[in-house]
Amino acid sequence: MQNSKALFSPIREKRTFERVSAKIKRLILDGVLKPGDHLPSEIELARQFDVSRQTLREALRILELTGFITVQKGGSGGPLIQDTLMNSISNLYLDAFQMEKITIEELTVIRCDIEKSMLNHVIDKSVEADFAALEANLIEASRKIEDNQPAIHENIEFHNILAKASKNNVYPVVVGSIAAATRDLLTRLIDETLSEKGLSEYDENMVNTKVAVVSHKAILAAIRKRDKKTAVQLLEQHLHEVGNRLKKLAK
Repeated sequence: MQNSKALFSPIREKRTFERVSAKIKRLILDGVLKPGDHLPSEIELARQFDVSRQTLREALRILELTGFITVQKGGSGGPLIQDTLMNSISNLYLDAFQMEKITIEELTVIRCDIEKSMLNHVIDKSVEADFAALEANLIEASRKIEDNQPAIHENIEFHNILAKASKNNVYPVVVGSIAAATRDLLTRLIDETLSEKGLSEYDENMVNTKVAVVSHKAILAAIRKRDKKTAVQLLEQHLHEVGNRLKKLAK
């Protein structure tokens, strides 16, 4: 055994800002605060914790650095709760792609395999509430497109809703992280490629989201009919279209 003095040291009481960050982190981990929720304003949080604004800023800084929140400068509402697990896994995929450890083809193949497996469970176990959530997603995506706004978030969320409809809690984590990585990779490639060519990022995003919504509507129709063969074929075609767009942009 090593010298005990090298292994153990006095335990100090946490500083105030560490206790504040730990409290907020615990609320996030316990599901009291969920991804997408806004914390109260800085002034209101400081008042509720009975700490100075400087102490609160230090606490929020810790949470931001560890990916639990995003502090929006000049935005509406307080700090935004992030999906820490999803973001962490998504970033691992992106880092691996940047380091050329994985390819777009490999990402597309594994996404197809996982989502096709998931879809079989969705068709067996989905209920009317799941259909309603998917319909609401498509309505919102269509509304955005009609307002000339890319429905990027809604298109990713469609796959997340499908994953939840499988009634297996592993699928939302795996499917959500790969879908988020695909979205971030597509966004990065669009930004890099189109700026070099002097083309419009907005136009590319609009085309992509319109195509995705059409595919999603067809997939949902097949799921409602409990038609596994058609639903799986449509999903596979849709995901390969996404993969092909990624490869085209990456050239």
